[in-house]
Amino acid sequence: MTKKNTFPSKADVIASTPDPAVREMLRHMEAAGIETPFDRFDAQKPHCGFGLNGTCCKNCHMGPCRITPKSPKGVCGADAHLIVARNMLRWTAAGVAAHGARGREVMLALKGAADGSLDLPILGPEKVIATAKSFGIHDEAKSIEEMAGEIAMILLEDLCRTIPGPHKTLEAMAPAERIQVWKDLDILPIGAYHEVFEALHRTGTGTDGDWRNVADQILRCGLAFAWSSVVGSAIAMDCLYGLPKRSRVSTNLGAITLDSVNIAVHGHSPVLVAAIVKAARGETLLSEARAAGAGTIKLYGICCSGHSALAKFGDITPLANAAGAELTLATGALDLWVADVQDVFPGIMDVAACFHTRVVTTSDSARLPGAEHIAFDHHHSNLDQADILAERIVRRGIQAYGERQAGKVFVPKARMDAEVGFSVENILATFGGAEPLLEHLKSGRIRGVVNLVGCNNPKVVYEEAIVRVAEELIAHDVLALTNGCAAFALLKMGFCLPEGLEGSGPGLNAALAPLNLPPVWHMGECLDNARASAFFRTISAASGESLPRLPLAVSSPEWSNEKGVGAALSFRLLGLNSYHCITPPVAGSDRVSDFFYQDTRETLGSVMVVDQDPVQLAQRIVADFDQRREALGWQSAAPAANGRLSALQEEKAHQFAHDHGHTHSH
Repeated sequence: MTKKNTFPSKADVIASTPDPAVREMLRHMEAAGIETPFDRFDAQKPHCGFGLNGTCCKNCHMGPCRITPKSPKGVCGADAHLIVARNMLRWTAAGVAAHGARGREVMLALKGAADGSLDLPILGPEKVIATAKSFGIHDEAKSIEEMAGEIAMILLEDLCRTIPGPHKTLEAMAPAERIQVWKDLDILPIGAYHEVFEALHRTGTGTDGDWRNVADQILRCGLAFAWSSVVGSAIAMDCLYGLPKRSRVSTNLGAITLDSVNIAVHGHSPVLVAAIVKAARGETLLSEARAAGAGTIKLYGICCSGHSALAKFGDITPLANAAGAELTLATGALDLWVADVQDVFPGIMDVAACFHTRVVTTSDSARLPGAEHIAFDHHHSNLDQADILAERIVRRGIQAYGERQAGKVFVPKARMDAEVGFSVENILATFGGAEPLLEHLKSGRIRGVVNLVGCNNPKVVYEEAIVRVAEELIAHDVLALTNGCAAFALLKMGFCLPEGLEGSGPGLNAALAPLNLPPVWHMGECLDNARASAFFRTISAASGESLPRLPLAVSSPEWSNEKGVGAALSFRLLGLNSYHCITPPVAGSDRVSDFFYQDTRETLGSVMVVDQDPVQLAQRIVADFDQRREALGWQSAAPAANGRLSALQEEKAHQFAHDHGHTHSH
């Protein structure tokens, strides 16, 4: 059994989390008697050992069954290996559905924009052309709209194919070497819908009794997740809304202004968020806001809606990831909270009720008791009403502004600038192509590249693991890419500024400082793992080396949900190792554990590494990169820098406070 009571408490979070604003808000909420996710996590202890090991089965009503030495099989005869594998398959299938469902909304919007049924401009013509060429449908005689419509239909077909056939997105975008590996393993997906359907089918009562066969379906779902739910959805978003634009923004709670109508967008679906951005910038609603006494309307990003809108449209202030949403609400400074789908904890309603904040839900897939529902319907028949819905929603914020209770407003001063909006396209333009980047890698100035991602998990101190891994990596000249929930910690703590290079090694400084680039590149929301994988494929193509041979990896130190399994699998299937501080629930089966941790070295060329110590985890990444570099015959990287970014920043802050005090005494 997994040891109990080894997870951090809220007191540990207050003592050790890297963000001072988080500490302030936790103390403030405790004094006000407001519950947080960390209080609820403490109340769950001790955690169920069967759940932690993955050996609890609830798939039928003859149970639930749990595996022990006394009862090594469930009622149906399923042993620990089968139960653990089935549970992991259902997790993976849920991840495919999560990203796929919100991706389908964008694909439908792209189709509507292309055929004229929606009054939406196609803002990414360069992405349409590039994708059309990849799909083999480019024709100079075709309009952008015609090609966009064909792309939308290909993406939708790959998502929901029922008649077996080629997965066109995968075959057009994936490396040929990888496609052959997947064919040899017989794990090529039919379509995302089909693989989720099949996952639920074979894990149902009395169906698939072979854990190894179930594990193969996990890999099929991993490919469906990668190439339909993630890459397909990202293509649709970039075609419809354009590629990311680099910009400099302010982050963290100290960036909240008090003389504005403050609206937070929280979730993952960009269609209505894009309309809200448009409405909030329009003179009609700005005039109404001024008439209500506000200076302007400001939009704030929570979770991936913030990242996505920020990268596409700018003018969005990123505040917090999903686990920090309730802390953000407790500032009392947000007038409206707009929630769509995924990573929107029901607990936000309890916190909103303590303040004047109104909550609006915008998807039929996700409602919250007590929230007003202004949404697209189940059939998406009202996608053409996005602008009308957006104006109604923004007006709710303007109305709430007049109800703000000044005595309940508490906004910590912590604030940090950050540079955002990196894409493969603008990175290559900055470096002058892939060859200069590859030369930095070969020379050892850049030791390797890690995609540093993942949601947060209270099984480790909030945001600490992400920060510690990042600072250790950049000190060893490892370039980091980031997106999604993990990115908030790195944005807030200065990793996404050129000044963050003070915590980097000499090689990374030599490669990035002349171009005024930060050591961590913000690529957007969690769907933008597609950008990281495209960046990795670009390096592979430029080097002529297969992905499993290169010093590239993915790390999700604090992963917590079904999409996290899919994200790690996406890169594992490419042949890249995944590194984590949280153990997956597979310990109850040595066979399934071996499958996830090490057996895939032979089949996929990659393994899973788990180390609860984030510094040691980063050092294992560095050691792996050094082995790969040696095998490639590339130059050795320099020894690590002596300082770490967090400590350097803390030293500066103390020095500033000391100097500031002396100024007053003089």
